[in-house]
Amino acid sequence: MEIGAYILAILIGVTLGLIGSGGSILTVPILVYLLKIEPELATGYSLFIVGISALVGWLFKGRKGLVDYKMVFIFGIPSIFMILFTRSFIMPVIPEVIFSVGDIELSKGMFLMLLFAVIMFYASISMIKPVKEKASDENTPAKYSFGNIFVKGLFLGLVTGMVGAGGGFLIVPTLVLFAGMPMHKAVATSLALVSFNALIGFLGYINVDSNPVDWMLLMYFSLAAIVGIFIGDYLAKYISGVLLKRGFGFFVLSMAIFILLIEVLTV
Repeated sequence: MEIGAYILAILIGVTLGLIGSGGSILTVPILVYLLKIEPELATGYSLFIVGISALVGWLFKGRKGLVDYKMVFIFGIPSIFMILFTRSFIMPVIPEVIFSVGDIELSKGMFLMLLFAVIMFYASISMIKPVKEKASDENTPAKYSFGNIFVKGLFLGLVTGMVGAGGGFLIVPTLVLFAGMPMHKAVATSLALVSFNALIGFLGYINVDSNPVDWMLLMYFSLAAIVGIFIGDYLAKYISGVLLKRGFGFFVLSMAIFILLIEVLTV
């Protein structure tokens, strides 16, 4: 199981390197269903793994001048605030058993996985649906719709804090559609935002005294994902980003259905 999990960790990095999103969508199910880690713990671990992997991708693409740092600031400030608020104040007060009716019980872990499946479903639709990139010059400046992006940043922070998702599947379409950013710049900027959000979310996670951390697992898993980042960046030169994004979207949709079935059948 562990060997398979580390092979899939490489796929996580490949996905981040190619489309700037999707890392956490794979990470949480791998940790929960292959490595048998509790869902709440898995969402915390996912933040570290995806954050470190995205950080390496961001530094690599940043050297090429592809990251829009003004957008990182506008998007990042509200999302970071909401991540810290969610991990510090919302997650700790969610009860271990949310409700129980007869033999039917909705635990905190089950709730998180069901919520994650819903997020995955939304992510798959955003990936499958073509994003119409506006024809623009490579040097065309992005449009900074502060209010719109600020609100989306808050929502992104809530999602990241709750289910350990870096949020690239929300960031990339937002940057392309609302900021008029070319896709390759949106991917690079997404990696910067994902790394910030995920790593700060992880700091909020380890701030809670009762949360254990298996550092060896995190390091090995992250190293495998980093290898995947470089593979993904190399493959991006030869693979159509649009086709890849749609194909991955269908894969994510099937994973969402799988998680829903697993969780519902275990009630």
